[in-house]
Amino acid sequence: MMFIWHIILGGVAGFLAGKVMRGRGYGILVDILLGLGGGMLGSLIAGLLGIPTFGYFITAFLGALLLVWLVRKL
Repeated sequence: MMFIWHIILGGVAGFLAGKVMRGRGYGILVDILLGLGGGMLGSLIAGLLGIPTFGYFITAFLGALLLVWLVRKL
């Protein structure tokens, strides 16, 4: 059941990150996928830095912002 919540929260975080970053969008599907990847990336970075994840949604949102920014720079 937790896997489904991660997918839902990661998808919403990616959608919101796409809206916050504005500009040339990639579409809702890519934003959702970036949110899922952002959740994993955010959790990985927080773990490496020794920072406890203070909420998966916030971690996924920040990770998705980072991924959207990186993808748009490429």
